[in-house]
Amino acid sequence: METVSLGVPEPILDALPADSGDTRKDMQEAVAGWERRLNDAIASADSDEEAVGYVVDGVERMEDRLERFDGFVPELRAWGQSPIYAIAWRNLYADLLSQIYDHEELGAALDRERNQRLVEDGIRLQNA
Repeated sequence: METVSLGVPEPILDALPADSGDTRKDMQEAVAGWERRLNDAIASADSDEEAVGYVVDGVERMEDRLERFDGFVPELRAWGQSPIYAIAWRNLYADLLSQIYDHEELGAALDRERNQRLVEDGIRLQNA
């Protein structure tokens, strides 16, 4: 299976306030860490199916983080705070998910694995 290549989109970095050097660095380090972990998991997998399973686990963690940052936006606004950082991190995770699905062979394999997990979860819930 091919490795995953991820990056921080310039529009997300450009949307940050001018004094956000630490946040820019944090985002770049986070993306590099995600890319490294996903590629390590792909490289250590015994089969393409196992590698896809590892990537789906990562995708699900990214979706959880996206939802968490999305939840911060109205909360910050309610407290009169600027949600710019929560919006930037939310958008970053949304873009990372898009980048992963844009990998040619990986996107279809991820959809198959996620659908299979849905079916398996449904079967387990019916037996409970």
